[in-house]
Amino acid sequence: MIQRVTVPGLFPPPAYSHASVVEAGTRLAFLAGAVPLDAEGTLVGEGDPVRQAEQVVANLTEQLRAVGSGLEHVLSTEVYVVGSEPAELSAVWEVVEASGLGTGPHSSTLLGVSCLGYTGQMVEITATAVVPGEVRP
Repeated sequence: MIQRVTVPGLFPPPAYSHASVVEAGTRLAFLAGAVPLDAEGTLVGEGDPVRQAEQVVANLTEQLRAVGSGLEHVLSTEVYVVGSEPAELSAVWEVVEASGLGTGPHSSTLLGVSCLGYTGQMVEITATAVVPGEVRP
């Protein structure tokens, strides 16, 4: 069970929750950063953070599927965008919201950074998700 919390005494977030709480015994998946590379390792969307964000979300979806989860079970993300202007970050965030990751909504942090690990990479998303199914004691 996921409980999403928006704290009454804090500014209401536009498309995320302040916290997510899961029941003890729930299986969790901690995913490495999803990056904008295709299956052959080629950078997708060079110079285009929106296209890269779309590829990152597609890759994140595959990571989640591989562990028996999905976007709707994401508890928390960190979204990294190479850029320093709010408009650059907002454009990527719009892709995140449209993807279904905003369902819930999940807890998230959006960060502008100076560089990421692959040459030309502009977007990366890490995530923690519930893996639904059998609850372990």
